This record gives sequence, C-alpha cells and structure tokens, in this order.
Amino acid sequence: MAKDYFFCGVGGSGMLPLAMIVQARGNRIQGSDRSRDQGRTPEKFAWLEAHDVTLHPQDGSGVTSPDQIVVATGAVEDTVPDIGAAKAVGARIVTRPELLSQIFNAAPTSIGVAGTSGKSTITGMIAWILHQTGRAPTVMNGAVMKNFVDADHPFASALIGGPDLFVSEVDESDGSIARYEPTVAVVSNISLDHKSMEELRDLFGGFTGRARTAVLNLDNPETAALAQTLPADRVVSFGLGEEAATLSAHDLEPLPTGIKFRLINNPSPTSGEGGSRSETDGGSFRISSFESDTPLDSPHPSGSAAHLPPKRGRDHSVTLSVPGAHNVANALAALGAVHAIGVPLDQAVEALETFSGIRRRMEVVGTANGVTVIDDFAHNPDKIAATLKTLHAFDGRLLILFQPHGFGPLKLMRDEFIDGFAGLMREDDVLLMPEPVYYGGTTDRSVGSEDIASGIRAAGRRAEALPTREACGARLIELARPGDRIIIMGARDDTLSTFAAGLLSEL
Repeated sequence: MAKDYFFCGVGGSGMLPLAMIVQARGNRIQGSDRSRDQGRTPEKFAWLEAHDVTLHPQDGSGVTSPDQIVVATGAVEDTVPDIGAAKAVGARIVTRPELLSQIFNAAPTSIGVAGTSGKSTITGMIAWILHQTGRAPTVMNGAVMKNFVDADHPFASALIGGPDLFVSEVDESDGSIARYEPTVAVVSNISLDHKSMEELRDLFGGFTGRARTAVLNLDNPETAALAQTLPADRVVSFGLGEEAATLSAHDLEPLPTGIKFRLINNPSPTSGEGGSRSETDGGSFRISSFESDTPLDSPHPSGSAAHLPPKRGRDHSVTLSVPGAHNVANALAALGAVHAIGVPLDQAVEALETFSGIRRRMEVVGTANGVTVIDDFAHNPDKIAATLKTLHAFDGRLLILFQPHGFGPLKLMRDEFIDGFAGLMREDDVLLMPEPVYYGGTTDRSVGSEDIASGIRAAGRRAEALPTREACGARLIELARPGDRIIIMGARDDTLSTFAAGLLSEL
C-alpha cells in the first residue's frame, strides 16, 4: 500500500536519492527545501516537480495529516517548521539514517561503504560494476554518478534496481553507521574528522563485526588494525604495493586523464583449491572464489570458514579513467566488495575501466586559452591532500579556490588545513579563500578564512583571503595564464559547479 512521505530538505545530496528510491517503491513524495525558498539551484527543484514530487515552502504548510511520514535530515528540532507541524498533527517522524538503514537492512544482500574519504567514489564504482555485470542493484550515493547521467537523470545519485541487492554509502559522522547490518562492509580509511578516534574505532568495529565479509585497507593504520580483530576468513584486504593484501596494486603509472596499475589477487595458505565461480540460488548471491556454498542471505555462519580469501589468479592490467593513487585504492575496495558477492574479477575489471567518475571529484569543467578549470569536492585535509598530490603528478601551476564548508570545521581543523596546504602547495601555487559557507544560525565564527591564509603565508606559500567568492573569482581570472590549472574546492554548496563553469566562460 502506497504511503505519503514528506522529505524536509528534499533537494539535499543525501535526501534526493533516498526520495527517488522510496518513490520507485510505489510511494507518494512531497517535500520542502530552504534552498528552494532562497532561489538556489532552481533547475534541481524543477526536475523534482517534473518527476511527481510535490514541493512546498519550508514553513510547515506541507505537513497537514497524521498519515504522512516526515523524513528529517538529522536532528529532529521543533524550530524547523515542518517538524513542528508534524508533531502538531501527529505525523510520524523518521530521520534520514533511520529510513535508509531500514531499507538497507531489508535487502537479502547489501554492501555498505564507509570511511573518512572515498565513500562516494567507491559506491559509484561498485554501482557501475554491478550494473554492467547484470546484477540490477539499487544504489544510494551521496553524489552524482556520471555513468548514470542522461537527459532525464541529471541528478543521478541514486540507481533504481531490484530489491534483492542494495548498495549504500554509510555515514559515521552522526553515528548512524551503528544502524546498518551489511552483508559486505567496506571501510576505505579511518582518520580524525567528526568524532574522537575512540568513538570511530567503536563505530567501525561494530560495523565490520556485523558483516559477513569486511573489505579493509591495509595502507591505513586504523583499518589495518581493524582487520586484525576479525577472523581471517571474513576479511578481504587491499593495499597499494601491499604483498600481504588479498588485492594489491603495483607499478602505478599516472596518465593525463587517469592512472594505470597492475592488480594482483593474492592466495592464502588456507584458501584450498576454490575456483572462481559466480552462482545464484533463488536470486541470492553466492561467494565467488571462496570455499563455501553458503548463500549470502542465509543465517550468519558461526565460526565456519564461510569466506576464505580468493586463490591467486592471474595478474590484471587495469587502466582507470579517473586519476590519482587514491582512486587506485578506491578501485581495489570496489573490486573486493563485488568479488565477495560473486562477480568474477575479470568481469569486474572490464566494467571498472569504463567508470567515468563522480561529479565534483576532480571533474574537468573545460579548458580555455590554455587554462584548465577543475571542480572538486575536497573539503577536509585528507581529501585536499589527495587532490593536490594527484594534480602535482603533472606540470602546471595550481590556482586554488577553497571555500570552507562551515566555520565549525575551519576552527576544528585549523592547524591541519594550514599544514596540509603549506606542505603540498608548490612555490608558485596560489590559494584564494572566501569566507566559509554560512546559511545562518548560532555557529561560532571566531575562526575565518584569513586565519588559515595567514598561517599558510607564514609557512612560505602564497595565500589570500578575500571577502567574497566573486572577488576570489576576479582574482583567479587576473592571475591565470596558459598552463595553469584552476581548481575549485568545497562542499555543501551546489552553486560551486555553476561558479566553476562561469570562470571557464570568462577565460
């Protein structure tokens, strides 16, 4: 029976794809969004209306019935008019993580992708491999997957497939990772971001402990330590040049628009003679190259060798269409995840080579007068470091605009931002920073962009803080010369992509 859902913040990167998945299951969708009320990204809201989503102002006027299910982005606060209205009429209120985890846990086979960095890309890679190999997954991503974009789906952050296989990004920042019970748990890396390391270890430990197979990164000390806490037959490990890993990458060769590497699928002393197979049984996936006939939707095995690491196969030469060593690590994580549910490695590699990336992940907007403009989601020290290292693999000065995604993160990671930029920028690179994104509220604004810029200048690198993004844009145009690359960095602001496209036009 169809239900009525009201999404508060329906245009958000995490809410829009979830709304589309819920709608595809036969439910009616309404919603509101502060961005729509403020006139931002009108094309997104026009698209939602064209796809049978009824939109209301975010003033509570759309919540009128106790039969509605109101979906909140995070904290349920009476100060949000829609939430106040829901409580007044007696409508059921659920948070986005609650609803997503319910759908995720109901799937017979599920892959949860977690970690400080790389989640959206790994999720997109898994989605494309499973789609290309005919597995019909339903996928919830927090970013647009370029392979699935077409004229009717410009905001392809969800993939609507069958109910039996669900793939989703899983977030630790709000603690909601504790709600998920995955068949396969992927953890890309663990580093200080939103919570203390002690909290993060507990959250990620619980997440992998509930899974039948954990796919873990041996290059990251925290995920490598996590691998040691689990039985070997429940771990698929990966690493760059890491001979002990189940899947390892060697001989990395940066390319102008991607990267090439040699993939090795390592044997295990206990792996026996299991061959590579991909079976299904009543629609449920079985393990590929593991010594088990246990379907993945059967009860959890208790102490049995349900998942033995795959036997050494032939080496694979892999060429990705996305650049950077960090994307090699993302690819290994994706390959490990799909292999654990029955996709042969050769098929997975073939599909992966046609993966075209995630929007705003080092996305080349275009080149004009010898200057290339790149749009990038990097917003924390780890992501910024990955971007700068990848871009510096090739010649050319970097003109960087970094728009912080809030005053809170700027204060929390002030030293890390300064050290990261100062340590990775070259002498002729230039960093420009407008003030952080601010949409109102009681946020502590004691640390601003000039505090970061002055610290970077003190370390001997060029950095300027300007009052507005427009002023930074004018300065970029003034500085740009042939051979330069302009990189636009930031999160939580869809208009950054429009800004990047505008710079290209001016060039």
